[in-house]
Amino acid sequence: MSRVCQITGCRTRKGNKVARRGLPKRTGGIGLKTTGIARRTFKPNLQRKRIWVPELKRWVRVRISTRALKTIDKNGPYKVLLAAGLVKPLRVRKKSA
Repeated sequence: MSRVCQITGCRTRKGNKVARRGLPKRTGGIGLKTTGIARRTFKPNLQRKRIWVPELKRWVRVRISTRALKTIDKNGPYKVLLAAGLVKPLRVRKKSA
């Protein structure tokens, strides 16, 4: 399973780790010198969660980032999961007369 948040789409990114030595000029040195650059990956903080959706009266299993978890706390689970396409909209039943 790939490392992707189901709500925000946050995924693994690539970048560089830059190794430097020396003292900065502002602290009296002659400046920082780059001594090496190594490729690295930035991984999202993903969690597997069971989220209770009161509107559907059921649990939904999701793999989400901690940032998405804060979004769910703020906006509510049904609204966020519906926007992400992880749950279907509620069907309103017509009352028969």
